[in-house]
Amino acid sequence: MIALAAPSGAAAPPFDTTAPVAFMKDLSSGAVLYAKDADRRMPPASMAKMMTVYIAFDLIRKGELKLDQQFTVRPETWKQWHGPSAGSTMFLSPGEQVSVKDLLHGIVTLSGNDACVVLAEGIRGTEAAFAAEMNRYAGALGMTNSHFGNSNGWPDEGVTYTTARDLATLAGATAQNFPDLYKTFYSQTEFTWGKTMGGGQPITQPNRDPLLGRVDGADGLKTGHTQEAGYGFTGSAEQNGRRLVMVVAGIDSYNNRISESVKFMQWGFRAWTAKPLLKKGTQIETAEVQLGDKGSVGLVAPRDLSVTLPGGAAGAMQVKVVYDGPVKAPIKAGQHIADLVVTTPDMPAQVLPLVAASDVGPAGFFGRAWAGLMSFFGR
Repeated sequence: MIALAAPSGAAAPPFDTTAPVAFMKDLSSGAVLYAKDADRRMPPASMAKMMTVYIAFDLIRKGELKLDQQFTVRPETWKQWHGPSAGSTMFLSPGEQVSVKDLLHGIVTLSGNDACVVLAEGIRGTEAAFAAEMNRYAGALGMTNSHFGNSNGWPDEGVTYTTARDLATLAGATAQNFPDLYKTFYSQTEFTWGKTMGGGQPITQPNRDPLLGRVDGADGLKTGHTQEAGYGFTGSAEQNGRRLVMVVAGIDSYNNRISESVKFMQWGFRAWTAKPLLKKGTQIETAEVQLGDKGSVGLVAPRDLSVTLPGGAAGAMQVKVVYDGPVKAPIKAGQHIADLVVTTPDMPAQVLPLVAASDVGPAGFFGRAWAGLMSFFGR
């Protein structure tokens, strides 16, 4: 346990929202700033499309999917997602070939239900197979209270559900794991695709993200609306290196979604402050190593680490290094092997990663023999 003389000790700043469900997390520190019914299972509506995009981003990073790759719009898919009862649309045409890049713009900016299904079918052959992939990814991300039955969040009698906490997990993973793709696609204010009937004029649709142009640093993510779900939004913004992720759901109108989202995000940046703890590469402790060519390894900050505290707080906080040890060799430099747990009065613990400062190879024969002998004697 390490006592640090740093501001803390104030209660969480008050906040109230008319949204039945709300959640906010500071990704820079891992601190949960606000939670209101955040684990209630609910239909995500179009916010489910974030998972479709996440999978596409991951496949692009792996080289299994190309942005210029073309998928054909099946007539059956077009028929299903064409017309006023099919919700938001990219205005695709039957038999049309569309690039992955344009489909992603159609999903992120236009919230096209048709674009989601075309992309899903192009990637895994059928939407059902793609939905199974969505659930595998959700499990890997730790979204323990989510299930997907389709690629676009269309109502399906409760098969598709999630929580505000899980949506924030997905949003944070998208921004952190695919920063370049995230910036390319999620902050577009409008996109043009398709042509009007009769006149043949290009159709330009705006991004419905309520934060874009209203909150500094806003750059994503996804709105959602159905009669069952109400109006929802999962959003993110970054200011001075500090990224917040927020979720609101169950709001009663389009305009209230805008006002509640803007108010919520502004509160997150104004009522809370980030206090630096460690610069990237700073060693704070060592961890004991088992069966390695070294007996210990340094624990360092993988990035600049900070803690999130109420603005104007004063007092002291406690910091401890936690790891499951001794850590078994081999160990790679940069491997996450410990956590820095920060506790302050009236706030949940904030957990920050620590990584190995250097490689540790396996012990040689005599090292393993000596370790075995010491174990035999209980040392």
